[in-house]
Amino acid sequence: MLICLLKSIMILFEGKLVVTSNNEEVIIDEDLATNINFCLIVNGYVNKTGELTDKYYQDKDNDVFMVPDDLVEYKTAIVNILNTIYSPQQIKPENARDNNVELKFNEEKFSRKEFQNLWRNINAKTAYVVDFETEELVRKAIAKINLHLHVSKIFFTVSSGTLESIKSKEILRQGEGFKEEKSKLIEVSTSANGNVKYDLVGKIVDETGLTRKTIVQILTRINKPVFDQFKYNPEEFILKISRLINEEKATAIVQHITYNKLDDCFGTEVFTEPTMKGKLGVNAIPANKHLYDYVIFDNSKKEKDFAKELDASEEVSVYVKLPRGFYISTPVGKYNPDWAIAFNKGMVKHVYFVAETKGSMSTLDLREIEDAKIHCAREHFRTISTDTVKYDVVDSYQKLMEIVK
Repeated sequence: MLICLLKSIMILFEGKLVVTSNNEEVIIDEDLATNINFCLIVNGYVNKTGELTDKYYQDKDNDVFMVPDDLVEYKTAIVNILNTIYSPQQIKPENARDNNVELKFNEEKFSRKEFQNLWRNINAKTAYVVDFETEELVRKAIAKINLHLHVSKIFFTVSSGTLESIKSKEILRQGEGFKEEKSKLIEVSTSANGNVKYDLVGKIVDETGLTRKTIVQILTRINKPVFDQFKYNPEEFILKISRLINEEKATAIVQHITYNKLDDCFGTEVFTEPTMKGKLGVNAIPANKHLYDYVIFDNSKKEKDFAKELDASEEVSVYVKLPRGFYISTPVGKYNPDWAIAFNKGMVKHVYFVAETKGSMSTLDLREIEDAKIHCAREHFRTISTDTVKYDVVDSYQKLMEIVK
């Protein structure tokens, strides 16, 4: 049920151009849209049919619309987008689906000796092995769940009042003639006992990749009051407990994973098969040294600035924002590095570089699962690469040059 609901309202957010509270233009991607949708669901702002609830309108009007810390800068933009359900013209000109740039693959740059050498050094596939004690993971997951799992109860608001006057059809439609006299918050306590059946173990297995036996061990050993939160909000319980288990799993991976090089390699079709589009001046800029005629960057000014400086650098021969078809397999999902860069020989000590650009390089600012993926990437490139290839996380072009010089 949750998956269907997420899909039903995903299209409302994904691909929209918004301005954050920091006055930064951002295009809402799939991950950000999923986070927003989940926030609306768990706070009771969207019902099972994907419609906005009375609680949403009440909280919005009272200026108590709730979002988690990682969505605070998008709060106003979220409300503005939700308002377009009834005023679709409000942000229509900013819809990033009206793309006006389609990237063209540059055969000449692809055929350059510098890029071919770079590609031969990074295109090998690997398989990973994780050797950790299941009981250790179970024990640590139980401790984390008991400490951090908090599932919100589902409420709905019942309001009553009088209709004082009907001055126009528009006023009636907007509800402005209705005078609210009292409201009551009612807890929904039957969400896990209705017609919807939950394969609790199976759902968590799907989200974590662990065996049913391991998940049963975790569920049967967490504190009863913690487990009893399932009845408050089953969907949120499944998502949150899965996330906590995955975070603990990620920690175990960092400590125990190894990679083995395979005979198989990525083919050049990863560059030619996808059709990549962007909006010029929003998430796309023209480029001279990129493998394509434009660079499409993510929701980050840092990526835009990084691409501009790569393109202007005398040290850089050719670079590419790696397409999603190029990835590293990890136990916590596929990982797609950001950039592959070939420098001019003799100008730097690391001729070939694979970079991940982040706003901050502090491990405290990286989520555990993302940090685990980066660790896996280090192990992957350590396995397949020679001394000429370097993989690292950088927060700027200047940091990149500090490493390669």
